[in-house]
Amino acid sequence: MPSRADDLTFALELADAADAITRSRFLARDLVVERKPDRSPVTDADTAVEDAVRALLAQRRPGDAVLGEERGGAVAAAGRAWVLDPIDGTKNFLRGVPAWATLIALVIDGHPEVGVVSAPALGRRWWAATGQGAWTADRDHPRRRITVSRIGDLADAYLSTTDLGSWVRYHSRESYLRLADACWETRAFGDFWQHCLVAEGALDLAAESVVNAWDVAAVQVLVEQAGGTFTDLTGAARFDGGSALSSNGALHAAALELLRR
Repeated sequence: MPSRADDLTFALELADAADAITRSRFLARDLVVERKPDRSPVTDADTAVEDAVRALLAQRRPGDAVLGEERGGAVAAAGRAWVLDPIDGTKNFLRGVPAWATLIALVIDGHPEVGVVSAPALGRRWWAATGQGAWTADRDHPRRRITVSRIGDLADAYLSTTDLGSWVRYHSRESYLRLADACWETRAFGDFWQHCLVAEGALDLAAESVVNAWDVAAVQVLVEQAGGTFTDLTGAARFDGGSALSSNGALHAAALELLRR
């Protein structure tokens, strides 16, 4: 059985392979874009990344299960499973906005234990493993350990979401606006980035009314290892609950109370 350190090293290698593909396809004039049944976009880069990562997993971790956004799969309650989002922020990717990333998580017995978020167009990478803390690095700075903020009052909190319209469709616009009104400032950094910013203390809260497992498995372990709290909107500490709230921990209960329908 590989150690967590070995799994993290391998996850970082998988991210390197993904970055080589996404960097070459970002802003490409021949990018192929299709629509999935849910009308969300998928590019040839999405599928190429997932296929490349799956091939490496088949070679190096043949006994592990895989769940990916483009090729499917499943995560069992027991055992090891890799959860992949080849490009989180595909709409940004295809429009030339650099806020997108490859998300790679290792889930063991139902809980994320290793997470890597690699955003090469931003020049940033975040990673974490249970018991090893949360880290980040960019082009100009060596790796550094990250921790959540110490803000203890919603009135001083910095909040982000992905899309206000999704709260109308999947939860409650009014409940999100209650939380927004209680906070100092709000933005919509969206997707993976906002949760990474919570982990490094730049944001205090990130809330999403709808997510898939591959959207947040990697950021759950990142936020938790940075000292924060990650749950769905019912308060359950799970990546597969269909919604997400990450925080510095101190604000979590108050935010959940306001986000009740």
